Amino acid sequence: MNFIIVSKRSGRHHSFNANLIVISSFVLAVLAFAIFIGFFTYRYLNYDSSISSQLVVKWKHEMEVQRRYVERLKQDAQLKHQASALRIAQLQARIVRLDALGERLTKIGRLNEGEFDFSSAPAMGGPEKIIGAAAYKPPSYMELLDQLARDIEDREQQLGVLQILMAKQKMDRDKFIAGRPVKKGWMSSRYGSRVDPITGKRAWHEGVDFAGKEGADVIAVAAGVVVFAGERSGYGRMIEINHGGGYATRYGHHKELTVNAGDIVRRGQVVGLMGSSGRSTGPHVHFEVYKDSKVVDPSKYIYRTTR
Repeated sequence: MNFIIVSKRSGRHHSFNANLIVISSFVLAVLAFAIFIGFFTYRYLNYDSSISSQLVVKWKHEMEVQRRYVERLKQDAQLKHQASALRIAQLQARIVRLDALGERLTKIGRLNEGEFDFSSAPAMGGPEKIIGAAAYKPPSYMELLDQLARDIEDREQQLGVLQILMAKQKMDRDKFIAGRPVKKGWMSSRYGSRVDPITGKRAWHEGVDFAGKEGADVIAVAAGVVVFAGERSGYGRMIEINHGGGYATRYGHHKELTVNAGDIVRRGQVVGLMGSSGRSTGPHVHFEVYKDSKVVDPSKYIYRTTR
């Protein structure tokens, strides 16, 4: 095969022969170069794609880690919020109990209405002194709650002691013998010398009789412990109450007893129903007062006012 090359400037031409082997080698070289370029391009693009995939996987992993961290923070915040809410609820419950206790103490202590009001905040005041910003550090939320809890606990202890003292005072008042042993009725016989209603002879009456309707309530004139409840000669169904301090009272001629020996009774509690058991002419209660095991005139206890 002949190849002719013509020059544009000089118009000269050159010719040469190329056999099939040379042409084939040239074509193969061109193809090999093209294949090399394509392979290199493919490897480069594939390598870059691999790097991009790895970055995406790493980025997704980092996002998952951050998401879990945020979720933990959120859960911790929720737990702290729930703990704070629970703490506040507990403090509020304790404040309610303190208010109830204060109201009880107000009644027990017989304080004037409004003298010790638990339904409103305590009055406070005084001149204001500005604290420098650098010296003042506001307490944290939990510190305020802790301080509030300590304040409430201190008040609970103080009120508890006050309740014990006032309860003792009330007990002393309740043990103070005063008043009549019946809610309804009238004095039918006094203490001292009298004409016996059964024999008609002069005799000594060691108590006071209160007549009334059969089945009417008979009440304790003071708090104490029932030391006897049953039948006794002359008294019929009788109750004896020890009030401490050397004092005791007796209630006779019941139709029915409503307490038993060993019971603790309070002032004004019903201890029996009026009747006519024993040596009696009709429904009434025979009332006696003892001081240091000696019978005394009940009249001065009946007419004195309660503490």
